[in-house]
Amino acid sequence: MNSFKKSELLTIGFMMFSIFFGAGNLIFPPALGQAAGTSTDRSLFLFRPFLQEDSLTVGQAVYTALFFGASYYLSLNPNKLIDRVGKLLTPVLLIVLAVLFIKAFATPLGTILPATGNYIDAPFTQGFQDGYQTMDLLASVAIGTLVVNAVRMRGVTDNRAIGRICLIAGLITVTLMACVYGSLAYLGATSAAVLGHSANGGQLLANAVSIFFSTAGNGLLAAIIILACLTTSCGMLSGGAWFFNQLLKKKVSYERLLLLFTLFSFAVSNVGLTQIIALAVPFLVTIYPLVIVFVILSLFDRVIGWRKSIYHWALNLTLVFALIDGLNAAGIHFHPLNQLLTAYLPFYKLTMGWVVPAICGTAIGLVLSFFQKKEDI
Repeated sequence: MNSFKKSELLTIGFMMFSIFFGAGNLIFPPALGQAAGTSTDRSLFLFRPFLQEDSLTVGQAVYTALFFGASYYLSLNPNKLIDRVGKLLTPVLLIVLAVLFIKAFATPLGTILPATGNYIDAPFTQGFQDGYQTMDLLASVAIGTLVVNAVRMRGVTDNRAIGRICLIAGLITVTLMACVYGSLAYLGATSAAVLGHSANGGQLLANAVSIFFSTAGNGLLAAIIILACLTTSCGMLSGGAWFFNQLLKKKVSYERLLLLFTLFSFAVSNVGLTQIIALAVPFLVTIYPLVIVFVILSLFDRVIGWRKSIYHWALNLTLVFALIDGLNAAGIHFHPLNQLLTAYLPFYKLTMGWVVPAICGTAIGLVLSFFQKKEDI
């Protein structure tokens, strides 16, 4: 069988969307909208898409244990993931999101105020960088593998058919994400006049639903958070376990790897949001440029073909400047070097100094490939 019914394509699209749409996708767009104000549309254009206090308590530990227990159970059988996530959890998530968005558009919290901070002069760049925090691009590698594997388990074997199915599912995902991101950003943009500027997107959402729905808002927000995080957790746990199961040539079982990743995730989830973000931001600032360059080049892999020097030079030069940005994000500054690069390297001040080196690396790799023979690569 090398074709899917329309209903199955929609289910695959729903599954892909819900796996992408996690906690970061829920809390960062409203914060972006609140800060960007009237520049929200431009900031959101390049936005790619744990709440509140992070003290470790018995209640938090019990909740995360139940949460990851459910994630483990739902992920035990990858063949059933499409039905469990795409047909069951995602429609419920979309319904509760629709309730919130309809209310936000029907009775806005307030007027949209002017942009603040970096969103005043560089809304595109700031929105692009804020998108790092959703980790969507990093997750796409694992999610793509998971979706392809799920399609194969449904009996589709032809690579062209698999590609076509994934493309349609991806378009469904992008459409849903655009609608959700736009709605969340609008909610955030209209909140500043009433709520002021919140410490984070989680606090913003909590205050907003309290105004919209009174005490019932807490239940609605809890349902949204649980469903958004649960679907993403299932997808990432299953995708990671399946990937390493194949990488290790099935020497370690899928079930054992799934349990290992579940226990690790449980432990990390109880470290606390502030600590996780503090550790993650320098890593994301370093790794994201590499992934962006790799993904862009891979789109032209048929043209690049055997000219691997293009990948080598582009990624190596990107890595040098991404490392400098990562060290700056970690609070390790080399002031003379930063002053020099700010003066002479385009976009460096915007934490995107890797762009020009990536382009130069691509060009150098291309030129060098003309002096290499295919059999030498």
